[in-house]
Amino acid sequence: MKNYLNNLPKELQELIYLAADIASKNNMAVYLVGGFVRDLILGVKNLDLDIVVEGDGIKFAEALSGKLNVGLIRHRRFGTATVILKKHLKVDIATARQEYYPQPAHLPEVTCGVLKDDLMRRDFTINAMAISINPQDFGRFIDCFGGRQDLADKKIRVLHNLSFIDDPTRILRAIRFEQRYNFKIETNTLSFLRQANRLKMLEKVSRERLRDELILILKEGRPLKQLIRIKELIGFGFINSGLLLSKNTLASLKSIERQINWFKMKYPKRRHLDTWLIYFIGLIDALNINNIKLICKKFAFRRGEEKRVLTYKKLKPKFIKELSRDKIKPSRVFSLLEPLSYEVIILIKAKFSPLTSPALAGQNAGENQNLKKHIEDFFEIYNGMRLYISGADLYKLGLAPGPYYQKIFHRVLNAKLDGLVKTKKEELELIKKWS
Repeated sequence: MKNYLNNLPKELQELIYLAADIASKNNMAVYLVGGFVRDLILGVKNLDLDIVVEGDGIKFAEALSGKLNVGLIRHRRFGTATVILKKHLKVDIATARQEYYPQPAHLPEVTCGVLKDDLMRRDFTINAMAISINPQDFGRFIDCFGGRQDLADKKIRVLHNLSFIDDPTRILRAIRFEQRYNFKIETNTLSFLRQANRLKMLEKVSRERLRDELILILKEGRPLKQLIRIKELIGFGFINSGLLLSKNTLASLKSIERQINWFKMKYPKRRHLDTWLIYFIGLIDALNINNIKLICKKFAFRRGEEKRVLTYKKLKPKFIKELSRDKIKPSRVFSLLEPLSYEVIILIKAKFSPLTSPALAGQNAGENQNLKKHIEDFFEIYNGMRLYISGADLYKLGLAPGPYYQKIFHRVLNAKLDGLVKTKKEELELIKKWS
């Protein structure tokens, strides 16, 4: 494995050697484990290091973060910590531990252990491999459960037959890894998964953990593949008993995918979209608003997430009809779209775009084309438009400071959006006329 490690980016190599040096000085054995090892063998870029320490993982993490002069997040209950570095690097550090599940689908009880104990508790064989970075055997590969062979055979395999019972979120994780790497869930593992699904094990998991796993699926590069596989294997009853991936829903999700890609390509420097939330809203869109409110509550969505979900669901037909008009002033387009999040606007464009069937969109092709143009103009021209004038300019005109300033700015912005004023001089002249 030394060759694999030597081909890593220099910053990662330096980080690994620093970790090895700290462990040696503190008489601890340390190992690279989990997803990092898996992706290293597959040749997939992964900047998140997973390290297991035979000893005090938190003490080791404190020493590492101290050397790097960076922040540290401790999780004392599990003996783990996360070191956050610059350039999107992250190091997850864990004390080697054993786990015992007092009840199915609950968090485990944790005790200290050795490396093999730690590998034994993992979800799949491909995530249960390790590489020693100790000076005496640096680069030694440890594979107790045949993970490397399963990587070669492109198989997702659990370590024991109660894996999905102990932790049902592994059902979603199995699907996520299978679809990400174009692997197949191994035959026995698939039987164990189906059995856990028949027992409705996912419904016994805390909603926060379930939400987090679902978000990870929707953050994958091709979430539609993930959702189609979920439909095939387990359905969506764990979210809502009435939720189906119908042909219309799938068509809507494909349109969402196109519009997300359009936005990313067109505006790479704008704030990043919460793409997982856009896909999730598209998935549940066919449900009525009461069911959607229950889902938001059940999955403990954050206030901002719930607000965007419900804002989209509460959009009225007259809103879409007005946005689809041929002759509508830019200032009106701005007033309609500016209060909405980027996520909601992308959803509107996806659902009512010309590439979506008229039956699904509920609009004719001409109206859809108008809506598409208005949204694109909003992103390209109106969003972020700024005035030249400031409060100081209004004060110089003899206007006393107060709430009236905002009304003036609003009126001038509308005039600018509609092309009535272009320069600072014209903005000031317009204000003088109003005065």
